[in-house]
Amino acid sequence: MKTILSIALVLLALYLVSEAHAVQVQVQEGDFVFSLESVKKLQELTESSSVNGKQNPHLASTSFASVCANPSLPQEFMPLCMQRGASMSLSRLATMPIDICEICAFVACTGC
Repeated sequence: MKTILSIALVLLALYLVSEAHAVQVQVQEGDFVFSLESVKKLQELTESSSVNGKQNPHLASTSFASVCANPSLPQEFMPLCMQRGASMSLSRLATMPIDICEICAFVACTGC
């Protein structure tokens, strides 16, 4: 009986741990909601398009236009890319502190 109870507790613990990893952190920007993984991909794309880690503010809209045209950009950003003023929203997402968002200490992040 103790063996069955021990096995049941171990299985329950494994189930709870696997469910904890299934929770998806969401990032909200205005009316749009994106997965944290997609925001990480956006940040990778914007870092590769900036020079020396610094982006010229005068070229920001051009840079984000090229990011929106990049086939590696997750599709969930396409509605935002179609919006007027998308470069400002994409800029905020690209500079968002991911490490703080992963622990849900950032107001735009939910789902922890």
